[in-house]
Amino acid sequence: MSEFKVPHKRYRREDENESNSDDEYVPYVPVRERKKQELLRLGRLSKLKEESGKVKSSSDEFDDDETEGQVWGRKSNISLLDQHTELKKLAEAKKESEMEKQLKEEEKILESVAEKKALMGVAELAKGIQYDDPIKTSWTAPRYILAMPEERHENVRLKLRILVEGEEIPPPLKSFREMKLNKGIMAGLSQKGIKKPTPIQVQGIPTVLSGRDMIGIAFTGSGKTLVFVLPLLMFCLEQEIKLPFKPNEGPYGLIICPSRELAKQTFDIINHYMTYLERSNYPRLRSCLAIGGIPVFESLDVIKRGVHIMVATPGRLMDMLDKKMINLEVCRYLCMDEADRMIDMGFEEDVRTIFSFFQGQRQTLLFSATMPKKIQNFARSALVKPITINVGRAGAASMNVIQEVEYVKQEAKVVYLLECLKKTTPPVLIFAEKKQDVDAIHEYLLLKGVEAVAIHGGKDQEERSKSVDAFRKGQKDVLVATDVASKGLDFEEIQHVINYDMPDDVENYVHRIGRTGRSGKTGIATTFYQ
Repeated sequence: MSEFKVPHKRYRREDENESNSDDEYVPYVPVRERKKQELLRLGRLSKLKEESGKVKSSSDEFDDDETEGQVWGRKSNISLLDQHTELKKLAEAKKESEMEKQLKEEEKILESVAEKKALMGVAELAKGIQYDDPIKTSWTAPRYILAMPEERHENVRLKLRILVEGEEIPPPLKSFREMKLNKGIMAGLSQKGIKKPTPIQVQGIPTVLSGRDMIGIAFTGSGKTLVFVLPLLMFCLEQEIKLPFKPNEGPYGLIICPSRELAKQTFDIINHYMTYLERSNYPRLRSCLAIGGIPVFESLDVIKRGVHIMVATPGRLMDMLDKKMINLEVCRYLCMDEADRMIDMGFEEDVRTIFSFFQGQRQTLLFSATMPKKIQNFARSALVKPITINVGRAGAASMNVIQEVEYVKQEAKVVYLLECLKKTTPPVLIFAEKKQDVDAIHEYLLLKGVEAVAIHGGKDQEERSKSVDAFRKGQKDVLVATDVASKGLDFEEIQHVINYDMPDDVENYVHRIGRTGRSGKTGIATTFYQ
């Protein structure tokens, strides 16, 4: 503080002698400081606390938490208006902090409720319905397998690197014959060249046939689709033999997929096995596809005759349920394929609404190549005594994929694609993040004489379906796509996947490169980095 001289009055310092000259001036002491000194002398103000360094009034003690270090009361050196403004600010700040605290507490409560009841239907929550026991089925494992000690089952799981969590886990079965699949399905498997089950199928199919809820996590190309398709066909066949489906009845089984392409692929696999069941003189089963981009009347035509299995995307399914085109009264089997992707894509509310249309207990299955812990906790809330089956490391890429990263400048990427295409023989899959990049790459490849097709969310469904079919049949050498083609799609003989850019998160990267190195084969994944 700067010193200045007062012409009319002088103030003596405490350490000053009486003999000091009257002409000597001392530094000015403010009124507030003088009052404090007077109060200290009179004993009305307590000593400064060494711990806190704060001054407290001995006559008026205030609670630290309430005042937060502020002294409330009349201050002689501050105007009443200023004091009022100051107190008003303190009160508002205190009020805001209390509101923030309350909001945080409410958020915690809502999060805990959402985590516990995330996938339960509204009606079930309202009525307080809680299922404690899994659905019972007529299927049992062979007697000689059941008679084997638990050590044998653990050795099988250890050898195949299968991690299992849950209660009363069914034994793993190493052949389709042990799974008691009927001759029609066995014929369909034989036609596809599938002779023995993959690790996820060894443990997964017996689990589903036993009626248990399940979370299946396995790397891409490991055969997850058959884990939920084959048991569903067995259940539907049993229902049709016991009591044939009447018109407008069904579906008995519902499979929800995040993308149209994945739904179409799953639908085609189901129809393949249905064809072989019919050829083996079993009753005819019916399935329908409910996805955006195809006319609704095509699905309604099957529903009117009674439908056993429905494969759908969340948007179209919600629309049909809202308009009462279908109902889920007899639906007892629900599978969510690529479940984590569905939640990430913002379908969480739609899925919860779909659950509310179920009229009774259902067997629920969740499958994905990447299942974060958050999603696993989210899923367990709706499942009854679930069994979690994990083959390999959750969220890890297949060990059969050779991963290469190359530094390429943005302007050189398109030209360098031609060099990369020479690494392997066709077919090749190219992924790009943006629709504009997909169109630009597609146009460039066509100008260079490469037989290429492209798919992304901006194209209509008919064009997307034709492109995928042409690529799958080998009529086109290259498919350029956004991440719409990265989730679950199975293309045979793909040896090379090119990432035109690095995806936003590691899970998308795993899904992308998982299009190669499938079914035990080796593949290459090249990623451009700038």
